[in-house]
Amino acid sequence: TQYSARVPKCRASSSLLSSVWQTPDMLVEIETAWSLSGYLLVCFSAGYFIHDTVDIVTSGQTRASWEYLVHHVMAMGAFFSGIFWSSFVGGGVLTLLVEVSNIFLTIRMMMKISNAQDHLLYRVNKYVNLVMYFLFRLAPQAYLTHFFLRYVNQRTLGTFLLGILLMLDVMIIIYFSRLLRSDFCPEHVPKKQHKDKFLTE
Repeated sequence: TQYSARVPKCRASSSLLSSVWQTPDMLVEIETAWSLSGYLLVCFSAGYFIHDTVDIVTSGQTRASWEYLVHHVMAMGAFFSGIFWSSFVGGGVLTLLVEVSNIFLTIRMMMKISNAQDHLLYRVNKYVNLVMYFLFRLAPQAYLTHFFLRYVNQRTLGTFLLGILLMLDVMIIIYFSRLLRSDFCPEHVPKKQHKDKFLTE
């Protein structure tokens, strides 16, 4: 199921942080920095997105989860630059910092599935989740976008990746607004949602 496919992504967070710890240059030298652990992590993540894309299609949820398919295709395009050209591996690793945020998003999703929104853990997690979303999702994305905007005229591949980043920026902002609306302004959440949609607000 899509749920079982997404849970292992949280386990990748420890590998991600270990890779950054071993090669901190990847946070600065986004284009040229390289490490075996970072490269393998990018390969693993590309494989995950391929697997999850196939899972969405074969489970008949293409229409309900089309935005996730778009996200996966863009992510795979970015990761392939690191896999086949060994460029921007650092950028790929920096992008994967979102997996730290996904730990708390997964906790949130599991509690919503269990209808435990009134539990103390859910109320605590929604604030922690907000902070982690900013630190490990919004901030790295803004940093990467700033980097590519500075050098867009000098790198053909960088221009391609900038296009992907800008589209991901829009999606991340939309997801952030959904998160805020669902956890902090629930009265504004639409009553009707697609019945087959796996990931909801």
